Amino acid sequence: MSTATLSSPTAATLDVVVRDRSLQGQAVAVLALAAADGSALPAFTAGAHVDLHLPGGLVRPYSLCSDPADTQTYRLGVLKDPASRGGSVAVHAALQAGARLTISAPRNHFPLDESAPHSVLVGGGIGITPMLAMAHRLHALGASFELHYCARSRAQAAFLDELAQAPWAGRVTLHFDEAEEPGGAGKLAPAAVLKAAPAGSHLYVCGPAGFMDWVMAEAAGAGLAAAQIHREYFSAPVVASDSPDRAFDVVAQRSGKTVHVAPTESLLSALQRIGIEVPVSCEQGVCGTCACTVLEGEPDHRDAYLTDEERAANDQIMVCCSRSRSARLVLDL
Repeated sequence: MSTATLSSPTAATLDVVVRDRSLQGQAVAVLALAAADGSALPAFTAGAHVDLHLPGGLVRPYSLCSDPADTQTYRLGVLKDPASRGGSVAVHAALQAGARLTISAPRNHFPLDESAPHSVLVGGGIGITPMLAMAHRLHALGASFELHYCARSRAQAAFLDELAQAPWAGRVTLHFDEAEEPGGAGKLAPAAVLKAAPAGSHLYVCGPAGFMDWVMAEAAGAGLAAAQIHREYFSAPVVASDSPDRAFDVVAQRSGKTVHVAPTESLLSALQRIGIEVPVSCEQGVCGTCACTVLEGEPDHRDAYLTDEERAANDQIMVCCSRSRSARLVLDL
């Protein structure tokens, strides 16, 4: 499975206003954000996200679902999650039309391979959001693609009117868990879809962790190579570690500081304790914002962001959730 090449997170922020808000499905707030001063927004690429700086000091990433060709507004959809750690609840409560907020500049850890002969886009639930931007971009390129949107029911699904009216509506297939739902094609059969796709097709999948794991396993079984499978988690799956939570020392080489990380302390909090601030967003090892370069030592990777190949290289670590297998870890901080 592939992800974007890791890069240093930008500190750039934008002041925006909620130009429009609607509630779709049963609990999806669809927001249109515009620059507070009326200027054009920075361009973004399909698959990108922005961090919303929310009340209470929360910073949370959300995928952009608008057409990348539109520089006047950023659109995103936020599901009010019963298991929310505060982010989606804050969005639904505070971000009404007219509200002002700060966001990050767009970053992309889930980019399109625009050279692929065919792209299969699969969105499960709110995971449809990055797929909308991808579909807009692929249509603009005149590229071959198909989009599969999976939801529990038509009543719970968002963006249905938009999908029906899009110039690429003929490439969309809806899948509802409930067989009697009108307009659906039945449950998704990933292996059959991918075996029917042209040779060399790339898969993009986003949604709940269990759904994504199932789709990716089916893709591998259908013969797709790891480089053809792209994924983005929006919540952290369970990442098992065979290493206990032992203590270790971290050397921040550029800062000339060393800190001891206790078994019950996170690497991130230990760094903060000695005055080293690392940009964070999801705090679950999903978004890649807190990636740091490893100069020495062996990380204990507990994120859902790095690929198996990137983990084996041992040159990056997500400090929000990962730890160290070695007694000493040297970071480029």
